[in-house]
Amino acid sequence: MADTYTPPVAGTGVKATIQRIGGHLAGMIMPNIGAFIAWGLITALFIPTGWLPNETLAKMVGPIISTLLPVLIAYTGGRMVHGQRGAVVGAVAVMGVVVGTESPMFLGAMIIGPLTALILKYVDKFTEARTKAGFEMLVDNFSAGIVGGAMAVVGFLGIGPIVQAVTTAAGNAVEWLIVNNLLPVASVLIEPAKVLFLNNAINHGVLSPLGVAQAAETGKSILFMLESNPGPGLGLLLAFLLFGPRPLRPSTPAAMIIHFFGGIHEIYFPYVLMKPRLIVAVIAGGAAGVFTFMITGAGLVATPSPGSIFAYLAVTPRGGWLGSSLGILVATAVSFAVAALLLGFGRGEKNEEPAEEQVSSTEPVTKEA
Repeated sequence: MADTYTPPVAGTGVKATIQRIGGHLAGMIMPNIGAFIAWGLITALFIPTGWLPNETLAKMVGPIISTLLPVLIAYTGGRMVHGQRGAVVGAVAVMGVVVGTESPMFLGAMIIGPLTALILKYVDKFTEARTKAGFEMLVDNFSAGIVGGAMAVVGFLGIGPIVQAVTTAAGNAVEWLIVNNLLPVASVLIEPAKVLFLNNAINHGVLSPLGVAQAAETGKSILFMLESNPGPGLGLLLAFLLFGPRPLRPSTPAAMIIHFFGGIHEIYFPYVLMKPRLIVAVIAGGAAGVFTFMITGAGLVATPSPGSIFAYLAVTPRGGWLGSSLGILVATAVSFAVAALLLGFGRGEKNEEPAEEQVSSTEPVTKEA
């Protein structure tokens, strides 16, 4: 049985629907958070700009993010829908999405894994009453193979290109905002796109080329700071540490270290996916940080990669550390304040504890009766 990371949602309104979707996304991502941390550690340590650069060990970084993590997500999503059989066909189907595109297909995995498992679930219902005794294993194996293989083709030809188009559209929208001098507003697109794991496409595909051209003229560019600011993610994780669901709080210190010092921002994306309303917090933090960069005249000479505080300060021009540090600090504070407010300052967690204690205290009486 898949672990539950969000409380049960009652009702049929828009808010309840969004909460259910967030719960399902969390169910696919959070069980695999250890794999994200492992990838984050390997990346932060061994890439050329890491703490212990190692060209040989750095070869693991690409396959883990492009293949292993999407497979794990699709496997978990399929298992949530149709048990072990759903997990297997979900993992098979996601390979079509992985091979068919160049970007990391986390979003594609979250779509095709549960969808393939759902199709197999209906196929099993159809064949169950029509399969003669002794042929169950044969039918089950072939039905799973056919569904998984067919959906891999669908992912390669359909779902993968659609997700890739979403990536391109997000990048074009950010470029339009930059051209029209609406940089703080750009966070409205950048932060949600980051949470959907489109951060590399936006940063290296749009912001970095534009930033390089600007830096060649002025010696620095604020465009390098739009997506790479570690402040919004740090503020969100701090709010989770203090006010988030209690089962998740122990995982946040390691996530904060990897995010802020290692520069692996992907580590905080699952926390937003678990509670989608928190996207408002990172948007507010990102916009506040960009506004601070603008009024202080901050800029970087190159892309901080990875987005670590160390890399950030390393590419800050002489005399510009105050503006860079202030922008990160403001973004952290705003993101933390908004996230804490949206989490109710932990009041929901406190209210759940007395209820749990009351249930546990009545259990012996029920058994004796």
